[in-house]
Amino acid sequence: MKVLANDGLAKSGIAALGLNGFEVDLTTVAQDQLVDYINKNEIDVILVRSATQVRKDIIDNCPSLKIIGRGGVGMDNIDVEYAREKGLKVINTPAASSHSVAELVFAHLFGMVRFLHDSNRNMPLEGDVKFNTLKKSYAKGIELKGKTLGVIGFGRIGQATAKIALGLGMKVIAFDPFIDAVNLEVEFFDGQALFFNVNTISKDEVLKQADFITLHVPAQKEYAISTKEFEIMKDGAILVNAARGGVIDEVALVAALESGKIAKAALDVFENEPTPEIQLLMNPNLSLTPHIGAATAEAQDRIGTELAQQIIEILS
Repeated sequence: MKVLANDGLAKSGIAALGLNGFEVDLTTVAQDQLVDYINKNEIDVILVRSATQVRKDIIDNCPSLKIIGRGGVGMDNIDVEYAREKGLKVINTPAASSHSVAELVFAHLFGMVRFLHDSNRNMPLEGDVKFNTLKKSYAKGIELKGKTLGVIGFGRIGQATAKIALGLGMKVIAFDPFIDAVNLEVEFFDGQALFFNVNTISKDEVLKQADFITLHVPAQKEYAISTKEFEIMKDGAILVNAARGGVIDEVALVAALESGKIAKAALDVFENEPTPEIQLLMNPNLSLTPHIGAATAEAQDRIGTELAQQIIEILS
């Protein structure tokens, strides 16, 4: 059977599939040529990340397809329900990238509270002539320890983020409409573990109490954070979105930054990918990355292995 990994696949996944008799095709096929390529090559499984879309045109016109796989969590680039109605299996890897995304959240947080996002722009340009000026402008950093992290969306990634926060000595509060409480296990290198019970509270209470807010929600029809939510937040709060583009109203975000209502924000995802708005790209109070939450060697290995295991189980 043939597997088209249109957005790539880690060696771990390729090896596991190969050992079980699957042929893995690593060709990157243009979106408008996918139907012809799948049919010509009689592809049984298509694997994608965020770049390739699998919509009704592919589902309806590619009779050889049996499985659509998404390397990662969000499946808003796939017509999931329609595919399942047509008898296709749709799979993803919800656990594989949790820790990588959580670490990226804290990379942004550490960078923002010590002005690294701005210093890394200015030191190469002016560090030799304005060293003392820059030193003074970055002199009011703050620590994360002792502050409150608000987690909106308390699934696997939200919980992984909370564990890092607890390890840093932060207070964690959370909102999730589907979860009442979680007993978090924070594991250490020597096999020891500590348990922390987190009872979820209302979204408004999270927004009111949190010094830092991190979003871990799926794509949705309405903004999770817009003008109303910014008004509820603490003055000077810091916001991170490493979830999905479109869950934050970016116009309202820029307004909140310019008014000083929130101090800073970090975005790994954008409403318009791959062409984010210039108002975001040029804002000095934004820490930005180009949708790299799961882009670690470890996460990609886990994604490859998890996809392979599911494919083998379904088709063997």
